Amino acid sequence: MSARAPSCFPKNSAGISSTLSVGEVARRSAVAVSTLHFYEARGLISAQRTAGNQRRYARDVLRRVAFIRVAQRVGISLAAIEAALATLPAHAAPTRAEWARLSVGWRAELDRHMAQIRKLRETLDDCIGCGCLSIDKCRLRNPLDKLAAQGPGPQRLWLGSRRENP
Repeated sequence: MSARAPSCFPKNSAGISSTLSVGEVARRSAVAVSTLHFYEARGLISAQRTAGNQRRYARDVLRRVAFIRVAQRVGISLAAIEAALATLPAHAAPTRAEWARLSVGWRAELDRHMAQIRKLRETLDDCIGCGCLSIDKCRLRNPLDKLAAQGPGPQRLWLGSRRENP
């Protein structure tokens, strides 16, 4: 038996429901219902309510949820994701041009993240300047923990200024 949307929910010209229940969005996006509720409370996604107070999401919410999840997975803060999504229309499917504009704005940030990940990958087996002095190369790269004078954290691992890093 196929899962059809009740006839009271609008369908597009192909006969596909134009809205999805919270359970359908959770299933299609592999996100818990509670996570969708959290995203909605934060204003990252929005839903309409039926007369019976059930949430109904426009289909474009699937792209927003995918964007949020992938951005989080690569280490982008929820605050940065919120700021990016705030530049898109809240109650309409963003156009391709709007997604492209958001993408252009994020390229530098994504490049910084990728460079930091590469640096981590390339130097994790070397002294990172954290002060542990537990790796044999620490004696050469950070003798007597001299990097402590530069501040806390892995001084040899950070890219850019310390203020740019969490």
